[in-house]
Amino acid sequence: MSAIPSKIVGRQCYLHVESLEQLDTETLARLVAAERLADVRRQAQFNLVRLDAEGARIALLNYPEFDEDPFPALRESWLVDLAAGTLSYRTYADSLNPPILHRKELFLPPEHPRRAKYAALTAACESVGLFDDPRRIGYRRQWLALIRERGYRLDGHALLPLGNDESDTAPPETDTDATDTRLQPGWQAARHRTALTRYGFSAPIQSLARHGFLDGRYRLFDYGCGRGDDVRGLIENGLEAGGWDPYHAPDQPVQAADIVNLGFVINVIEDFDERLEALTRAWSLAERLLVVSVMLANQNDPRGTRFRDGVMTKRGTFQKYFTPSEIKTFLDQALDEEAIPVAPGVLYVFRDKDAEQRFLVDRSRRRRQPLRAPSPRLREPVSREPRARRDRAAEREAAWREPLERLWALWLSLGRPPEKSEVGEDLLALTEGFGSLAKARRFLESRRDPAELEQAARARRDDLLVYLALQQFERRRPYRHLERGLQQDIKHFFGDYAAARAEASEWLFRIADIGALEDACRAAAEQGLGGLDPGRSLQLHASLVERLPPVLRLYVGCAAVLYGDYHQADLVKIHIASGKVSLMRYDDFAGQALPRLIERVKIRLRDLDIDYFAYGEAYEPPFLYRKSRYINEEFEHYPEQLAFDQALDDLELFDLSRYGPPPALFRETLAQRRWTIEGFELTRPRTRPALDDPCGRFLTFRQLIECGETQAHTGLANLPRRPESYDALLELAEQVLDPVIEYFGMIRLTYGFCSPELARQIPGRIDPKRDQHAAHEHNRLGRPICARLGAAVDFLVEDECMLEVAQWIVANTPFDRLYVYGDDQPIHVSYGPNQDRQIVRMVATQDGRLVPRVVSAETFLAD
Repeated sequence: MSAIPSKIVGRQCYLHVESLEQLDTETLARLVAAERLADVRRQAQFNLVRLDAEGARIALLNYPEFDEDPFPALRESWLVDLAAGTLSYRTYADSLNPPILHRKELFLPPEHPRRAKYAALTAACESVGLFDDPRRIGYRRQWLALIRERGYRLDGHALLPLGNDESDTAPPETDTDATDTRLQPGWQAARHRTALTRYGFSAPIQSLARHGFLDGRYRLFDYGCGRGDDVRGLIENGLEAGGWDPYHAPDQPVQAADIVNLGFVINVIEDFDERLEALTRAWSLAERLLVVSVMLANQNDPRGTRFRDGVMTKRGTFQKYFTPSEIKTFLDQALDEEAIPVAPGVLYVFRDKDAEQRFLVDRSRRRRQPLRAPSPRLREPVSREPRARRDRAAEREAAWREPLERLWALWLSLGRPPEKSEVGEDLLALTEGFGSLAKARRFLESRRDPAELEQAARARRDDLLVYLALQQFERRRPYRHLERGLQQDIKHFFGDYAAARAEASEWLFRIADIGALEDACRAAAEQGLGGLDPGRSLQLHASLVERLPPVLRLYVGCAAVLYGDYHQADLVKIHIASGKVSLMRYDDFAGQALPRLIERVKIRLRDLDIDYFAYGEAYEPPFLYRKSRYINEEFEHYPEQLAFDQALDDLELFDLSRYGPPPALFRETLAQRRWTIEGFELTRPRTRPALDDPCGRFLTFRQLIECGETQAHTGLANLPRRPESYDALLELAEQVLDPVIEYFGMIRLTYGFCSPELARQIPGRIDPKRDQHAAHEHNRLGRPICARLGAAVDFLVEDECMLEVAQWIVANTPFDRLYVYGDDQPIHVSYGPNQDRQIVRMVATQDGRLVPRVVSAETFLAD
């Protein structure tokens, strides 16, 4: 296949469809079988093919912009396993960060007219080091960011200089826990001790920011502000905020505000009547919204000594741990309003019902990703004359670009044409430039991609259906009037409110249809939205929920009605048949290759109940294996995570098909095999193992080091000095010696690792610069003794023909070099980074000398 234009990545070969006819008959027949199973046609539906070295798996890939785009994006793929007779499909059509293709010239023959242009771009990328880190080049977002970091930008098939771009993130929030105590006579809760010193905003304040309430429009008052860290932080951010606390800020005025925060206050009050008084007083101060947050009960970790309806602690404080349903019921009954859970232990109670409606609509909408696709290209005017014409429409657009861009963004956000009242200050400019808002809209329609409007309209309509269906699920009292914007939405998308509610009701009933749920989960998985366990569940990151099909969004939304904002979790698990939704929160989910589970919530929709579990000392937090299954290519560190998961799978040390091994066993096994985890990489440790530590499954390092006649005779320590030499011996054992021992039985080592000191004592002819017995050791100049690196041993298998053993090694292992001396003589085998699979037979001449003869694998196996 080397003569065919192709790209080799690892053990996979990529070809363009124009080169397929050059394949051998057997490979071409397998390709035709794959096309038949996938029911697709080359060139029309796919233009690249990926062949695995094993031969059974064939991927059919569609890069529709192969010719025009310098780094074309993958649109869709079909993965066919001919041995198993299975097919899996994946589409990236809506992805903001699809996989991309590099080095396009490799797919074209030398005489192709575009090959030189593609090759020039590749050379330019290589010259600035863009291909140095393969983990960062596979997806569009990381690739474009890397280009910017290097100081360049793409212009067609050329690299042009550009400045750099920087960003930073806020530090995480920290917290402390209370411990238990015993009740003393006359005890009274020391409530002031519950106030935390915070180094970030509290959960309720962060929820307000996430939902857009801290954009400067509203004044906030923190009732029971503790040490005042939230208030101070809000003021430092330019927001109008105040607070009062009976212990830490008693002299501050208690005053009404748009938003009142009652953060972790009522759960530290041991007297029920006083607790109720604090709640109602905070409610009286809230002109628009009251935010209430409490501590939640942990079924895995009940703490403190029972006292009244809560517990007392060793620090002399009281805590009332609420269940989610308990705190909602308490607020509903105390305030005669319907509280809305928005996060674990955080609930909103609206006094302004228009604001409540807008909040509920916005919460049901698809959240827009900060990364946007490039602006759509302008439609080129069709000229009927051979000479160039003045493009007056383009000139007009350039003159009014800013208000037009804002109008377009608003249109996409609403999913419908904006009304005059919604355009704001731009109405005057648009009227001046186009005569009226309607004409400005028509102008935009003629210049932009109508498919983008259609997609926005579908998304907005789905948002409204989810919102209206959740209203019915909650059995909320109907609003006496609809907020103005919501009226426009209902009229545009459904005609009237009754029709909208009727369609939403149909969607609500569909969440009980297991078949519909399973179909939606399968469709989501094909979009790259989570990992599918067929017939059982779909599990995905919480940030992807808003991109799910409406029936699944509604399913999760019903769970959120009972629990609160699922975005507080990292993973959402949709149970297809059991009527459950599980939410899992991990320790540094985004930043760890193997995050650890710290909290799990199981929401039972059929029972309208919740189970809550936390993990700690009593329940060891498990690792999340194969994290890349639950995120997609747009997620932070996705390429690194995908590479890590593949590397862990390739070790073949663990069964990761379900939940994987317990953490202790996982760490112990990795340590035994000399692996450590650094960030998103599996690396070898910089320490040296003990001689009697395992080296593979059957041998120890001592056995590979203290073997051979010269070592036994001289008694030299013969110890490797470099950790890499131990790693090379281990890889040789795992990749070659372990399989041989497992198949033939125990081997007898006749020559293993050879230090420079031992090499000087060995009589006869040896070649340390080439034989790899020196592993990764250095000479006096600090250079590798053997440039091939790796490691080598000589061994025998008693009562076996060593020619047959050597043939088995060739057929079943990824060796580097193999020397065969005779049927009853030890063979020399090495394993190293080159994996050249070079076979050398030592042939006796008439004068008794042994002459090396390199033979091909086919010839050697035929003997």
